[in-house]
Amino acid sequence: MFHVTFKVDGQPRGKGRPRFARRGAFVSTYTDAKTVAYEDTVRQAAKKSMGSSEPLKTALDAFIYISFAVPLSYSKKRKEACLNGFHTKKPDIDNVVKAVIDGCDKVIFENDCQIVNLFVTKKYGDPHVEVLFRETE
Repeated sequence: MFHVTFKVDGQPRGKGRPRFARRGAFVSTYTDAKTVAYEDTVRQAAKKSMGSSEPLKTALDAFIYISFAVPLSYSKKRKEACLNGFHTKKPDIDNVVKAVIDGCDKVIFENDCQIVNLFVTKKYGDPHVEVLFRETE
């Protein structure tokens, strides 16, 4: 069974809402620069982990562990509570997953519809995202 794993260091970022711009008589849609930069960071980590392998074409399970830094302004007691619990603040878990999966598109897999099982955890700790894709059994 083939699997690929990688880590993206730094504060996780959720996928931003689409933006719209009027260009003469037309309206175009675009993704904000911060989201594009984060997806590119994910894409580079995914490419490094895949090496020269082609994108997978089979059904996949995805395991994503999201870890956010505790804000510096929190008291010692509140920091300890955060580190023993879950991250229940923004960004939403699904928006972070969208950014990670979109960054892996055409690198790890041909299309995100190949992901048939998704397991995600969002907590406090050292800010990073760990990703594991494996062929579904």
